[in-house]
Amino acid sequence: MPLSFLSRPKIEQSGGAAEAQNANALWANLFKADLRRDPEEAECVEVLKKVPLFEGISNRELSVITRLLHKRTYQAEEFVFHQNDPGLGMYVILHGTVAIMAETNRPPLAELHDGDFFGELALLDELPRSAGAKATAPSVILGFFQPDFFSLVDRHPRLGNKILLRLARMIGRRLRVMVDQTRALQRELGPPFEE
Repeated sequence: MPLSFLSRPKIEQSGGAAEAQNANALWANLFKADLRRDPEEAECVEVLKKVPLFEGISNRELSVITRLLHKRTYQAEEFVFHQNDPGLGMYVILHGTVAIMAETNRPPLAELHDGDFFGELALLDELPRSAGAKATAPSVILGFFQPDFFSLVDRHPRLGNKILLRLARMIGRRLRVMVDQTRALQRELGPPFEE
């Protein structure tokens, strides 16, 4: 005997074709693989697809991640975080511009725009930030914080491992670039000066 809540509803003859069509549409939508998202979630998913940390992750998995994100609006000249603040998580710019600065009186190290991300190492540790981040224009920024990430790893281990693997690859690439730059600088400067 089929469970009543899982079986298709019986269509009364009196309702006609329109009622049957509505019921079929309801059941088709209930079991659709990719349920329609609200426009805000869809926008977040589209932006996350462009972030290397989330590359190759399915729309369904990205929807899980978007439910963990914290969206905040920053005014121009408002700090997202200051240099030496504890690292709490990473940020993705939905709309706006953010300057990454090592010291307040110096020119920015980088200027980031829509779809750019920063602070991703804080997903792994809470070491002090090596630079500050300041909105230079009104900005909407998504925060993905360490406790939410660890919760994701616990509840969705396969997805968490995908993100961890991508994060490890990003760190590895950056380390290789730094080693190459250090070697090039050493060749340029020549052997150390001896007295």
